[in-house]
Amino acid sequence: EPPADFICPITTELMSDPVMAADGHSYERSAIERWLATKSTSPMTGEALVHSFLAPNHTLRRQIREWEEANAC
Repeated sequence: EPPADFICPITTELMSDPVMAADGHSYERSAIERWLATKSTSPMTGEALVHSFLAPNHTLRRQIREWEEANAC
């Protein structure tokens, strides 16, 4: 089982392109982009997001890749 932080809260699947949204949570890029196409709220809290900029989460991506290699996914 991958660590919970590696799982997208929208897709409930292991992330391959994690990005951080304004709510401070990380999501799979394609999933949060679809979410933001019709909503301006946080999928986690339901509160309004102050902006829709998505920052690549390089650290999390590296950790996921290292976990995948160590677990031969």
